[in-house]
Amino acid sequence: MRKLSDFHTIRSANAELINRVRSLVFVEAGDGVYDILGDVDFSDLGLNSLLEVTTLLKKLTSSKVPTRLRRVQGSFDCCANNLKDLKGAPERVEGDFNCYHNYLETLEGAPKYVGGSFRCWDNNLKNLVGAPQYVGKSFICWENRLESLVGAPRYVGENFNCSRNRLVSLVGSPEHVGWSFNCSYNELVSLEGAPKYVGGVFECGFNPRKFTVEEVRKLVNVGGEIQT
Repeated sequence: MRKLSDFHTIRSANAELINRVRSLVFVEAGDGVYDILGDVDFSDLGLNSLLEVTTLLKKLTSSKVPTRLRRVQGSFDCCANNLKDLKGAPERVEGDFNCYHNYLETLEGAPKYVGGSFRCWDNNLKNLVGAPQYVGKSFICWENRLESLVGAPRYVGENFNCSRNRLVSLVGSPEHVGWSFNCSYNELVSLEGAPKYVGGVFECGFNPRKFTVEEVRKLVNVGGEIQT
């Protein structure tokens, strides 16, 4: 286990990015693969790609092979940048993963597993291809340009919020949502593809078609209130 501040000076990268990378504590797993201990904050750095981080890591460690992040034991924050995809992100994040306030057109490169919440609101996403398939807490993708939920996680432990998009159906929804499912303020004319199980509240109001409680219950095992 070493701190990146142990390595030599690199002058050709964003100075604040260098400082943040140097503050990390990591474990080398071999062949250019690293695990990070604790939280990672790459927010508001003007990054165009997370590959800038792995490229810098390669330079700082004088690695002869390409580097990649395997696991972050805390949370990972890359919000408020200029990202269009998530290539270069860690493969697994035990805490939260925040990538909101970017220009994401795809979730390609996102972690496969997120133990906390995954927040990708306020981007340019049209679908959720590339999203983690397991999210332990909440998945928040409201205020994008979503026309489809294809690619959404199969399991969401707490809340799934896809409100304020352009959805006409719910095809691609998670199968299991532990608490609330919110698909309000879309263009829904069908609930086709809705989750099989929602443990708490199901919200589907403010769509072109007004759905009935009975319609929802025929499709979804809802444990709590249905708001239409």
